[in-house]
Amino acid sequence: MYARDIMDPDPVLVRPDESIEEASRKFMARRYRSLAVVDENHKFLGVITVSMMLKLVLPKAATMTKGLHHLTYVNITTDDLWERFKRASGERVADYMETDPVTVTPDTALLETLLVIYREKTNLPVVNRETGYLEGMISYYDIGEHIMEAGASQIASQA
Repeated sequence: MYARDIMDPDPVLVRPDESIEEASRKFMARRYRSLAVVDENHKFLGVITVSMMLKLVLPKAATMTKGLHHLTYVNITTDDLWERFKRASGERVADYMETDPVTVTPDTALLETLLVIYREKTNLPVVNRETGYLEGMISYYDIGEHIMEAGASQIASQA
């Protein structure tokens, strides 16, 4: 088996000119850890991650290199977080996306694919290296679904 056998060939996508608010709504609707960013021709440009989105509401001193290690002394409400988010909500995805994420190809072996997603701890773009087009995405859910389906098939065949 290969990456193409477990990928979602029709993932939720964002465009680089979409707003952070639009991307956030897509994250919330599907509970993804990352979304692929593609151009109008479906060419893969990068990803935007939940961590990047969280960075928008955290104090800058906590997210910078050698910044604060904890924020236990800061008292903040969800209303405060909304205000922080609202300030950045109109900005473009292109300004926050990661342009060189780890990817796999459709013909990457299944076990190698699982190792990569385990190490990266996020959804994994499946990109055609020759064309640069996004072929699909693989999430923990996709992997779990295929494993559980295989188990159900085995149980059914033993019955």
